[in-house]
Parts: sequence; C-alpha cells; structure tokens
Amino acid sequence: MTGKIIELMKQGHILVPTALLQNYKKLKLTDKELIVLIYLLGVREFDPEKMSKDLKIKTTDALKLVDSLTSKDIMKISVKSGKVCEEYIDLDEMYNKLAMNIINDKEETPKITIYDKFEKEFGRTLSPTEYEIIGAWLDSNYTEQLISLALKEAVYNGVTNLRYIDKILSQWHKKGIKNENDIKKEREIRNKQKQKKEVFDYDWLNEND
Repeated sequence: MTGKIIELMKQGHILVPTALLQNYKKLKLTDKELIVLIYLLGVREFDPEKMSKDLKIKTTDALKLVDSLTSKDIMKISVKSGKVCEEYIDLDEMYNKLAMNIINDKEETPKITIYDKFEKEFGRTLSPTEYEIIGAWLDSNYTEQLISLALKEAVYNGVTNLRYIDKILSQWHKKGIKNENDIKKEREIRNKQKQKKEVFDYDWLNEND
C-alpha cells in the first residue's frame, strides 16, 4: 500500500484530507479503495484505462473498486453537459460522511473509567497511591466489572477505603467469584446457611403459645 501511495505522490502533489486517512476504516473502506480515492482526488475525471495504467492494476479491477466505492455511497460518477459530455468524479458524499464522523466523534460521551467511578463514590480526587493500587488490581487480572462490584459492596456497607475493597476482592478470589452471577450465588448460599442456623438455634422448649 505504501509503495503505491509513494508512486502517486511522485507523479504530482495530491491534497489528501487528514480526516480521510484517519477515518477510512470507519467508512468500511479497504486499503485498495483508499488508494483509488487518493488517486481520484488528484484527477477528478473518470478514465478507467488511465486509472488502470497509473495504478498498475487491471481495468476490470479498477472498475470493480469504483463500483464498490459507489455502492458504499462514497462517490458517484456524474456527467458534465456541454458540446461533449464528460464523466467526472463527484466526491461530495465522501466529504459529507467524513464531516459526520468528525461531528459524531466530538459528541460521543467520554468513557467513564474505573478511576472515575471511585472518585464519584468517594466524593474526592484519588491520591497517586490509590491510583497505583487500583492499577495493581487491574494488573492482577481483576476485571473492571469485578472491581466495580467490590466498590459497590463497600459503599453499601458504608466503607469507602481501598483496604476494605482489597479484602473483598481477596475473599472473592479465594471463593472463585468472578462476576455478578457468582456473587448472587454466594449470597444465596450464605442466606440458606443463615436460615438453617436460626432454625437450629431457636429455643423450641421455651416457645410461647
């Protein structure tokens, strides 16, 4: 791919929008289709034979690539009326799609990190040491989901410090707890054991009628 782009540049300067290079994958374009687009930005006229010669590909392959770009609504071939009708490349749709991609990227809600969740629950900024501890949990293959659940458990119990959460994670690791379903099963087992204990500890002889 790089070699073909260099060859195109040697033949003359082509102004390629940075947004195209950054977003062509989002437009579901292949590398070959990108090369054709870069070429068309330089010539803007539809001449399959010249395109085939310049890009060193078969004319049938050039036509297939143009057809693919057309079907993806990236470009279209328009006719310029005059004494002689000429076909030219219309790339307005490509620019529209690139503009929409840029707008959507800016409007995307920033991802809430695990650190953001801790700061929200703690009501303060985390210290560098706390950042390191949370990072160490992640390095120890605790998932963000499990850490979030441990944070939730700690907050529910009215405790907001990492030492307590570390103990929760350690206990869950020993019991093989890896997700929310495992936690629910563990609680069900614990509740059943508690109910059995209450039944056996009940003073049946002194039960009031």
